[in-house]
Amino acid sequence: MDPYDFHLKQSPYSDPGAVPAALPADPRELATLVRNLLIHREEGGHFGYAMPEERRHEDAEARYVSEILRILRERSRAPLTEHRELGERFAGTCRDFALLLCAFLRATGTPARVRCGFATYFEDDSSPVTHGDHWVTEYRLPDGSWRLADAQVADGAHDVPFDPLDVPRDQFLVAGAAWQACRAGAADPDDFGVPLPTGALQGLWFVRCNVVRDLAALGGVEVLPWDAWGLAAKDEPEVTADDLALLDAVAAATATSVTSATSTSSAVSADEIRRLGADPRLTVPAEITSYTTYLGVRQVRLPEILRG
Repeated sequence: MDPYDFHLKQSPYSDPGAVPAALPADPRELATLVRNLLIHREEGGHFGYAMPEERRHEDAEARYVSEILRILRERSRAPLTEHRELGERFAGTCRDFALLLCAFLRATGTPARVRCGFATYFEDDSSPVTHGDHWVTEYRLPDGSWRLADAQVADGAHDVPFDPLDVPRDQFLVAGAAWQACRAGAADPDDFGVPLPTGALQGLWFVRCNVVRDLAALGGVEVLPWDAWGLAAKDEPEVTADDLALLDAVAAATATSVTSATSTSSAVSADEIRRLGADPRLTVPAEITSYTTYLGVRQVRLPEILRG
C-alpha cells in the first residue's frame, strides 16, 4: 500500500466519526485547536487550575478519538473550534494530544501517524531521567518529508526552544532510535523512562516497551501509554537473544533515516510494519494488561477491530 494512502486512513482509534464543522486544514492551526481542547492531566498546576480528581483519573482511559470528542461535547455545547476554558477540556496525556492531532490531520487530507518515544524538553536537572516517556504526531509535508509535531506545546505555554510543528529529532527520539542508541552503547538506558513521585520507571526494559507500542501505533493500533502485551510485558530476565534480534529489526524499521535536523524521508514501510507486527510476540492480542496510573492493573479485552 502507498504509505501516503495508508497514513491518510483513520484507524479505529483515531476515527473521529463526524468531522467537526469548520475544521482548518493547516497543521499549525490544527495543533493549536488540539491544545485548546485538551489539558494534560498532570499540568493543572502549570496553568493554575485545580484538576478534579475524577477527571485526572478517568479521562485518559478513553481509547478512541470519538470518545474524547463525546466527552468534550458533554462539557460544552460550543463548537469545538471555539475557545475553551480549562474546565471544559479533556484531561488526557501526551498520547491523547498526539492521537487527536493525527485524527484531525488525516481528516483534512494530511497523512499522519502517532509516534511513541522520548522527549528531552520536559525534564529539568532534578529529573532522574533526561529523556521522558512521550508521544507526538508525525505528519507528511507536500514534498514527501515527515516532521514531528507536538500539540501539547503548541500554544506557547511551555517554553521550548523550537517550533512545535517541527520538533528536532534530537529533542524527541522515536522509540526505535532510543533502542538503537542504548544497544550501541551511545546512550545510558537509565536516562530513558518516566519520573514518578514514588520513583522513576527507567531502563532498557522501558525503552523496549515503547518500541513495541510505537510499532503498534504505526500499524494503526494506537494503544494507551500503559498498555502492555508480548515483548512489552516480558520480564527483563526472560528476554532472549532472539527477542533482542526481533527488537533490533523493529528499531531498524521504525527509527527512520534522518535526512536533516528535523525531517525524514518516508522510510517507514507500511508493509514492513505489517510483517513485523504479525509476529506473535508483537501482535496486539485479544487481551492486554493495562498498568493504569491511578486505577490499578487491569486485564482489558479488545474487540477484534482494535487489534489491527
